[in-house]
Amino acid sequence: MSDEPVDEHWCDYYVTPRYLAGSSYVGDPGFAPVNHWPHHSFDNGPCQLMVTSPDHRIRIGWYGDDYILWKITAAVDGVSAPRWEATFDHTFPPEIVAGLTTALAHDWGPNGDRFLARPSVYWADSVEPLLDTGWERGAAERGTVELLAPDHQAGALIDTRSYGRDDETVTLWAGPPGWASRAEAHFTADTPSHLIAATAAAMSDPAPVVRERHMLHQDVEHLVQLELTKDETPSVSRVPTPLDARRAAVTAAVHRAAHSHHGAGWAHAARIRTAHARPQPNATPVAPARAGTEALTRTAARPRR
Repeated sequence: MSDEPVDEHWCDYYVTPRYLAGSSYVGDPGFAPVNHWPHHSFDNGPCQLMVTSPDHRIRIGWYGDDYILWKITAAVDGVSAPRWEATFDHTFPPEIVAGLTTALAHDWGPNGDRFLARPSVYWADSVEPLLDTGWERGAAERGTVELLAPDHQAGALIDTRSYGRDDETVTLWAGPPGWASRAEAHFTADTPSHLIAATAAAMSDPAPVVRERHMLHQDVEHLVQLELTKDETPSVSRVPTPLDARRAAVTAAVHRAAHSHHGAGWAHAARIRTAHARPQPNATPVAPARAGTEALTRTAARPRR
């Protein structure tokens, strides 16, 4: 057995909090809950993979070469314009995207349409999992509500003013400002509250996610807790594999793009890959509202006009 130290750059770590873990450059966790749905791959155009419900009412698109990496929509039928849209940028952890796709897989059925439910008039219903785990109100301009995580490194912004269907009214974010360090998710006005809450629940889940250390952005690394996974042996050196080299190239491309014009050079920065599978966390379902919390949050919430 070698006594050489492990190259920590290539080791797998449990990362906490998960919302600061960034992308794994693997879309599989986000697609896992709907992996049994039809898959559509495209050689041309910005969308590289589209997973749809069997009736095409729900569409989950992976845009591997764009700043907006995920675009998820739902419509009343397979040919109508979307009722609502959710987008996730290239830095958003796919394990959190899985919170939404898990809820969609649960909602869909040949005669099911809960994924098209009208949103609640109470803003707190969309972010109740965050309130339940200690996120607090922050300063916000009139007509908006801001929630901040206990470490102030993540938040939610809810716009309670009147908007059209296509306007974004809920934003979830994590990480310091910067193209390559800030993760953002946006939901349009008609997104059902329980679907936003499912995403928020996955975001506030205390379970860590797995990342190789080089995947963490330099502006984020000092903000997270790292713990070597059990399959790493500190006393044995680890020689980078060809897959490691490809991932390092992807990471370098992301960092270069961060210093260029909003995404130049991103063309090789994100690809879905199924090799070298990682342990995937279970998506966290939205817990039923507790009577005391529900009363408190509904009192604080402003009805949407």
